[in-house]
Amino acid sequence: MDSGQINIKAVSEIVHTDEHKSSLERYSAILNMVLEGVPLGEMLHSLVLLIEAQKIGTRASVLLLSDDGTRLLSGAAPNLPNDYNEAINGVVIGPNVGSCGTAAYLQQRVIVEDIENHPNWADYKSLPLKAGLRACWSEPIFDSMRNVLGTFAMYYDTIKSPTSQDLSLIQEAARLASLAIERSRGLHLQRLSSKIFESLPISLVITNEQKAVLTCNPSFENSTTLYDAKNKYFNIQDYLQPSCPELVKELFNAIRRGYSWQGELKARKTLNDIIDIELVVTVIRDSLTQQNCYAWLITDITARKTTEKLIDFQNHYDQLTGLANRKYLFNKMDSLINESHSLDGEIEPFSMMILDLDHFKQINDTLGSDNGDEVLQTVAKRLLEVLPEHSLPARIAADEFAIVLPGFQSSQKLSEFADKIKAAIGKEMSVANQTVSIGMSSGFATFPSDATTAELMLNCASQAMYNAKSSGRNCHQFFNQDIQLEAERKAQLHFHLKKAINQNELELFYQPIVNPLSGKIIKAEALLRWCHNGQYISPVEFIPIAEQSGLIVEIGEWVKTQAALTAIELKKSGLFIPISVNVSTLEFCSLELQKRFLQFFDRVVDKLNMEEFPYQMITLEITESLMMKQQKEVSELLSLLRHRGIQISIDDFGTGYSSLSYLVSFPVDQIKIDKSFIHQLETDPRHKALVEAIVSMSRALELTVVAEGVETQSQVDFVNQQQIQAVQGYFYYKPMSKSDFFGLL
Repeated sequence: MDSGQINIKAVSEIVHTDEHKSSLERYSAILNMVLEGVPLGEMLHSLVLLIEAQKIGTRASVLLLSDDGTRLLSGAAPNLPNDYNEAINGVVIGPNVGSCGTAAYLQQRVIVEDIENHPNWADYKSLPLKAGLRACWSEPIFDSMRNVLGTFAMYYDTIKSPTSQDLSLIQEAARLASLAIERSRGLHLQRLSSKIFESLPISLVITNEQKAVLTCNPSFENSTTLYDAKNKYFNIQDYLQPSCPELVKELFNAIRRGYSWQGELKARKTLNDIIDIELVVTVIRDSLTQQNCYAWLITDITARKTTEKLIDFQNHYDQLTGLANRKYLFNKMDSLINESHSLDGEIEPFSMMILDLDHFKQINDTLGSDNGDEVLQTVAKRLLEVLPEHSLPARIAADEFAIVLPGFQSSQKLSEFADKIKAAIGKEMSVANQTVSIGMSSGFATFPSDATTAELMLNCASQAMYNAKSSGRNCHQFFNQDIQLEAERKAQLHFHLKKAINQNELELFYQPIVNPLSGKIIKAEALLRWCHNGQYISPVEFIPIAEQSGLIVEIGEWVKTQAALTAIELKKSGLFIPISVNVSTLEFCSLELQKRFLQFFDRVVDKLNMEEFPYQMITLEITESLMMKQQKEVSELLSLLRHRGIQISIDDFGTGYSSLSYLVSFPVDQIKIDKSFIHQLETDPRHKALVEAIVSMSRALELTVVAEGVETQSQVDFVNQQQIQAVQGYFYYKPMSKSDFFGLL
């Protein structure tokens, strides 16, 4: 072998040794930067410079693939022109997108020796040629999973092909870039995870099988005093001691078998402070110790639970009294009914009591609603003190309460219970510095004998309660078939009464009022009659229904119209016989209705094209209750009507809350002595004295008097002795139809 050959081999070995040494230095430099946590940009910048120093004439660059994997972004290219770097930043990868865009897209090395004439650069060559770049070799950068992270490129200012050493160098550069990018991102994620772990508002603690704490975040350290930070010890059993034992047992059985567990429990924040938590436990196998570790993720849900309880309370309980509300009551009753149906052949009965406070509105009106609320709260408290076990009290309306009484209840036991409740509620209470005593009316219904659904139970008990009110209040009644039939009849009457006017079923009868000395008819009272399906319905029965439903306003308008037409017809016939018309208190219950009442007669005049209405032919009979209200607007309205010539009469005087002050201040012309006084003249001398007093008082106030209900000669003799000049009753005439009345006249 000659000397020339020996020299070539020696040079080759030296070069190879130098390249290997440089490669180790580059790896060492990049690895040190990774371990020191140098930012990725700085590491890539250093890598580019190291490669450029190894290969003179090279201008290198690193481009990073965007998170969505569609574009290349600038990583490091310190020696490429800024204009060129800015131009290619964000380029979309694809086939024939230069060297780097194609390499990233195809995931393989792309060597372009002549940019100007290569098809990959056909649409982009103006950019590198302007920067003086003629050749570009690009190597994809892969991570350990062979996913593309970006590209490493080597540019030259001449047309150039790579040698084997060049290819090794660009491949090495790509691996170094991969190392820098992967490790940098890994450290970044690790630091990010650590920061999240530290700042997580949820408590996280990892323990081993000996209950030693391997790691925990600050949220956990601050969440409980049961954590022994000094000895890194956490006894989870003590922590979860307030929870349901069965649930805790289920938790430990699950994690002992290596399963995760999730649920809601109670835990100790301190020895005396119990909180609600949501717990997620994950079992982790430690490859080093070959033991199970447990990650406890603890969320304090006390505030949420408190809110849920508040929402549940608002949905199911009355906020004023704390008793169950109507919704919860019905749910409970439905449950009892469903449970009863599920029993084999046996139905478990239960009773329902509805109680309503008597005259509670007067308390609200006189003491104010705030004090009324205090009364309701006291009633609720007293109910709770005497209720039997397993019963459910509820407030279902303003002053209406319900009690569900599970189990069989005999009538005797229910009566004893009602008396016990009445005694408890009826005790005197001090409200607004006043002593108040409350009465109650109540009704009972029983499942399944009276009703088989919650709604029907409520209806039946309510009907019984209203029956107790109509029987004098402060008592109780049991639902029975008669009450049901009465309720059904009222419902039917109400239904048909709404159509009575349009179907011409209403009619006015007239009962003459006479002068007892001469026997002459001086006036007549218009009395409403309702003939439905050929039968007359008693006014005593249908008038209360009309008032309770509000139909009385429309019916009252019809009555006034018919009476007005009759008065006009009488006047045209030359007969001055005034017509008395009863008006309901409800016809004055609002300013709008009062205004409509005043305009009524004007509407009659317009409809009949009259010059003026004969007001002197009309007398309005009002009740004492309307007079008692002393409404300024009502008094002014009646004064206006009286000024036009209408007379105002107080009907059934003496049966209400009579007061001389009302008679003095209210616009009144006449008093009608109630028939109950007249009927007892012959049996009770005290009624004679009452009538004498009423007559004497009326004369003193310059009011005329009508005695109604006169049926016997002795009653006629008495009213004549009192010189009462107007009498109404069967002794003279019964109510008659309009045609018979006109025939009589």
